[in-house]
Amino acid sequence: MPSLLKGLRILLLEDEPLIAMDVEQLCRDSGAAAIFVARNLEDAENEVQRTGFDVAIIDLMLGGTSTVDFATRLHAGKIPFVFASGYSMSPDLVASFAGISLITKPYAGADLVEAVANAVRRNSLQATDDPIT
Repeated sequence: MPSLLKGLRILLLEDEPLIAMDVEQLCRDSGAAAIFVARNLEDAENEVQRTGFDVAIIDLMLGGTSTVDFATRLHAGKIPFVFASGYSMSPDLVASFAGISLITKPYAGADLVEAVANAVRRNSLQATDDPIT
């Protein structure tokens, strides 16, 4: 697989250990420099404070708790992310997160890697379109 994620630091919000290990290895195989795994929102918040990351992969539910507020803060901060979940997004969520990819479980690894790379690319393009003040 090409190095689509070369050098990226990725925050992975995933509560299923086997899925987290698979996604972590997939990201490493695709060139990611570091993967920080958070299995609950407390871990995710700690990783945000402790480490810097370039992009996030977010499961919509962690241990029965919604990650929508966390995703909303990333979105407001213009931090790129994708949703990777067994849950579908309601029409309200789709509207709130226009342009954010949802990769539905079970997903192909290539689809997830491509979505993450596209999120980073799209965010970079938007940043260059912003006027300098």
